[in-house]
Amino acid sequence: MFAVVTGASGHLRANLVRSLLAKKWRVSVLIHHDKRALEGLDIEYVQGDVLDKVSLIKVFTGADIVFHLAGRISVVTYDRKEVEAVNITGVQNVVDTCLAAGVKRLVHTSSFHAHKQRPLDQPMDESRSLLDEGDYPPYDHSKAKGEKIVRAAIEKGLDAIIINPSGMLGPNDFKPSHFGTTLLSMAKGKTPALVDAGLSWVDIRDVAEGMIKACEQAKPGTKYFLSGNWITLKDITRQVAAITGVKQPRVVLPMWLAKISAPTAMFLERIRGRRPLFTPISLKELESNPDISHARASKELGYQPRPIEQTISDTIAWFGKNGFLS
Repeated sequence: MFAVVTGASGHLRANLVRSLLAKKWRVSVLIHHDKRALEGLDIEYVQGDVLDKVSLIKVFTGADIVFHLAGRISVVTYDRKEVEAVNITGVQNVVDTCLAAGVKRLVHTSSFHAHKQRPLDQPMDESRSLLDEGDYPPYDHSKAKGEKIVRAAIEKGLDAIIINPSGMLGPNDFKPSHFGTTLLSMAKGKTPALVDAGLSWVDIRDVAEGMIKACEQAKPGTKYFLSGNWITLKDITRQVAAITGVKQPRVVLPMWLAKISAPTAMFLERIRGRRPLFTPISLKELESNPDISHARASKELGYQPRPIEQTISDTIAWFGKNGFLS
């Protein structure tokens, strides 16, 4: 089977490509800038961009499957244009090129953030409505629009399936990712305070395996939530402390106080030339639905995410082995 993977320098891409190779798939990747996560792997590289249809035609031609993973993740508002370009226009380009190149199946990666999170006291599954127009973070809004583009193409005959992961953690995090950077900060003892909140986290290796199973088994147009376990930031730091021996912050801010502090913290990080982690948007994301159901994936694909404790342990071990903790 010949698969093309877009956005191949990202965290999920690094794990998906490794899983595909382990199953003896032939893999070609669309590379924009960074290919550190894929160095040494037996794959084909094609320079290109999801915003450039010419490069997409070049890499999609002859492909059986396209795994579309390219996306711009952001917890700030000042890069809205770039987020919307990649997550909306890029999706439209991928859909159009799949149809033009005769790709047999598109596996589109969306997000649980593309959905309305409320009501929070009811489990969220594949039937939950996508976000409509409103005051939503740029990333959430763009992922909802991108998914609607894929859904419209499915109705016109495109063989595509949609995957909605929850928050992802795991090894092979070369950049590292937003969540990986947060975990690194904890492991280094550089997290000044916590927020009284949590998120549904899933091992990124389980997401990669779930995507492949869905590609191989799902009916056209099927959508799956690939989620894991809800856990608080405080519980994560307890596990990090047990693994590393590094003291973790004792201060746990209530959400209302964290929201007041976030704009100042984000400003200070920007003037220091660092990527902001503690922002009004990242706090808003921590107020997402705590019960994201993967019942459909478990029933139809045999999807069973591993315990989050194993994920945290494996991720910290990977960071240590690759020099991120020195």
